[in-house]
Amino acid sequence: MNIKLVVVGKTVKGFVFDGTEEYFNRLKHYVNFSVEVIADVKNAKNLTSSQLKDAECENILSFLEKNQLNNQHSSVIVLLDEHGKEYRSTEFADYLQKQMNCGIKNLVFVIGGAYGFSDTVKEKFKEKLSVSKMTFSHQMIRLLFTEQLYRAFTIIKGEPYHNE
Repeated sequence: MNIKLVVVGKTVKGFVFDGTEEYFNRLKHYVNFSVEVIADVKNAKNLTSSQLKDAECENILSFLEKNQLNNQHSSVIVLLDEHGKEYRSTEFADYLQKQMNCGIKNLVFVIGGAYGFSDTVKEKFKEKLSVSKMTFSHQMIRLLFTEQLYRAFTIIKGEPYHNE
């Protein structure tokens, strides 16, 4: 199984980039993991938040289509959204194990821009995951999610990283 993290825009905070890279490198030992960056919308500062969200989501849909990641038979798309399903770390590990057991080719997690996802994207992809009830920047979610993904694989493998 391939796990892809699709994000809007480059990681701009050095500490977030460094932390994400740390877990990215750790994940290589468990799964084929990649981070795919969708370019920021041009002239974003001239757009309303609604227009920016719509433009970002058009880019997300285009990226998924171009990379054939929206094929329901080979890929599962999961939006990282504050209104999504919440898992404890062990439950998330169980979720990942079930996806691997189902023979999914690509498990794709998508982090939207600062304003989240348009209704069009939310309607198209019903599976949503919340990292927390708290709100974090779309930059911070990259680090938090990659750490949780790493944690889940250590749980699956029975390694001592996770303490409960």
